Amino acid sequence: MEQYSVRAEIQAATNDLRINVNENSESQMEDQDRALANNITQMLESLEPPLSPECCIYRVPSDLRKVNEKAYTPEVISIGPFHHGDKRLETMEKLKVTYFKRFVQKAALNVENLVSIIRDREVAVRRCYAETIQLSSDNCVKMILGDASFIIMFFLTCKPKEWTSTCEDNLTPRLISTLRKDIRLLENQLPFFVIEELYNFAFASCSNLPSFAELAIRFFARSNSRKISLDPNLKIRHFIDLLRTSFLPQSISQRLPQRNRGIKVTHLYSASQLDEAGVKFKVDSSNCLFDLKFTKGVLKIPRIKLHNNTESLFRNIMALEQLHYPFDGYFTDYIRVLDFLIDTPKDVDLLVRKRILVNGLGDSNAVTTLVNNLCRQIFISEANSDYFDLCNHLNNFYEDPWHSWKAALRRDYFSTPWRTASTVAAIILLVLTFTQTICSIISLW
Repeated sequence: MEQYSVRAEIQAATNDLRINVNENSESQMEDQDRALANNITQMLESLEPPLSPECCIYRVPSDLRKVNEKAYTPEVISIGPFHHGDKRLETMEKLKVTYFKRFVQKAALNVENLVSIIRDREVAVRRCYAETIQLSSDNCVKMILGDASFIIMFFLTCKPKEWTSTCEDNLTPRLISTLRKDIRLLENQLPFFVIEELYNFAFASCSNLPSFAELAIRFFARSNSRKISLDPNLKIRHFIDLLRTSFLPQSISQRLPQRNRGIKVTHLYSASQLDEAGVKFKVDSSNCLFDLKFTKGVLKIPRIKLHNNTESLFRNIMALEQLHYPFDGYFTDYIRVLDFLIDTPKDVDLLVRKRILVNGLGDSNAVTTLVNNLCRQIFISEANSDYFDLCNHLNNFYEDPWHSWKAALRRDYFSTPWRTASTVAAIILLVLTFTQTICSIISLW
């Protein structure tokens, strides 16, 4: 009996221990689950909110930036939140204060009124960025007001005729050129509407001043190879969007070609290859850079100017299309065709000789490298139907042996007056010899 009692006590104690262990284990698991749930909740709460429909200003993706980081990074000034506070750009902050003071004096307004104007638009401005702006409301308003007033006064100060001379505040032509390049960077933008509304509010009584859109167009006129005009009904999101729009056909709803899903341009012979096959290159007088035409063996291309800041401009427009217009990449389409046409320095020399390309870089190798690198890490979506048909017609023309034979005949025997004269003389001599031989044979009969 005593042994049985001891065993019972041991068994009861063991059961109690097991119950306690199970209870402790369950408690620990509950604590772990609760901690994990809290961690997941924090992770979900830390997510960036979904992009607003008004979003139009983005950071350049890392794979694009790695190709040429300098092309996307401001050198002397920050505009907007993405590069705000960068120590490299602190020097220009003093100039912003100077320009803001001048802006207040010129507009003859109370600073409190200006702050109120920006404060009312702060939320709308924040929605335009692809990332949450990590600034307090006061600091955000201060940044917007300082950057917008600087742009307005800079545009008013640097008139086109003065870009080659020293402007106010000892801004040298070199510094002005760098400022203009920085203001054309995708990451260095303020929404167009907030600058325009501040300008309109400040200078509502100044009838002699142009509209802000006209002021911006005048300022950026030298960024483009043609005169910039703007459809008043078209919404401009920021300066990169303005420059992209300036390259598009003037009547966008009528002239932009269709883009068909699944259709891509994967091949086009280079300019020198097409030239050898008999394609004639001519400069086109069209105001639209994208207006490429191929008819009756003649490829017409509007004149394009390449200079030191061209790569930065083109890359930022293409980055905007990648992020904001992924299925309307008309500028990217054009660069893609240009990339096919320019494969070697020989192609560059041909286009320069035909007055289609103005080489401001001075080196054919530099132009080749620039153009061939523009499409690196660029996602190529559907080609527009006009370019798809153009490339097919050019490829078919090249692959037709009759065109190559004609081109070779023209190149080898009729390329100069002396060769033409020699060829004609040889043909005449051959005909006479043949005639004489026939006559001799007939006389023998």
